[in-house]
Amino acid sequence: MDIIFLGTPEFAVPTLERILAAGHSVPLVVTQPDRPKGRKQELTPSPVKAAALRHKVPVYQPERIRRPEAVQYLSEFKPDAMVVVGYGQIIPQVVIDMAPLGIINVHASLLPELRGAGPIQWSIARGFERTGVTTMRINAGLDTGDILLQWETPIGENETAPELSVRLAEAGADLLVRTLAELLAGQVQPEPQNDTFATYAPIIKKDDGRIDWKDPAHRIHNLIRGLQPWPGAQTSFRGQSLHLWRSRLVPQRWDLPPGTLVSERGVFAIGGDGAALELLEVQLEGRKKMMADVFANGHRLTHADRLGA
Repeated sequence: MDIIFLGTPEFAVPTLERILAAGHSVPLVVTQPDRPKGRKQELTPSPVKAAALRHKVPVYQPERIRRPEAVQYLSEFKPDAMVVVGYGQIIPQVVIDMAPLGIINVHASLLPELRGAGPIQWSIARGFERTGVTTMRINAGLDTGDILLQWETPIGENETAPELSVRLAEAGADLLVRTLAELLAGQVQPEPQNDTFATYAPIIKKDDGRIDWKDPAHRIHNLIRGLQPWPGAQTSFRGQSLHLWRSRLVPQRWDLPPGTLVSERGVFAIGGDGAALELLEVQLEGRKKMMADVFANGHRLTHADRLGA
């Protein structure tokens, strides 16, 4: 099968490589233009572009895929299908209509749950116990196309968004290759989504990582796990910004105000429900990440110290 692949982030790389390993022809990879990155703001290729070049697959990087010259260029390939994984641009209907088998998308949720740009992060931040990946046919809506296949998995109690992303990327790659095989064999029955059950995972903003210590400890723990690697869960400590990178829920409770820090055989912060959250790794503004006990020893914590105060 001739397949044009559209993708940009690291999450998409396993799917591209699995398509090639399955013996499909990929005459073209479409990805976002190189972007400035790092302190020197050097132009850096996307992970998908780097993977395509490793496999000697031609790469196309239009600034806008809906522009006439981009549409004309894509139409010359006459693919059997297109696959899109985290491409990062809205695909116009004229491109959707190009391939006989349509455009198949790998989405990191169990649609119609968590439509949108941040399904992995929000599944954890909102306390979901299970998630998965869905293959669907792209249409003009936001993740509203017909479902082809789904795969489901539990979310670990302490699993972070980057860790879950690795698992879902591999599972999504397998599911996509299986979807292509079953489409060719006529074994897939597309299923319309039930919009009644739709939820949304919007683009994450920096303020989404701001911790409210009036929230229960488990909700704060979910925020810390979910909003990684950016923007991270943020609070304040003695007037400085403090990122909390790793934590775990513990049975201890203290009758202390929300956000109070307790340093007793570990470093604990009190949630709005009185439950304790053990802090494992933190990062003070302008400093490197450090273990929480090292941070506590260096700042001589007292019960007067409250995060977010």
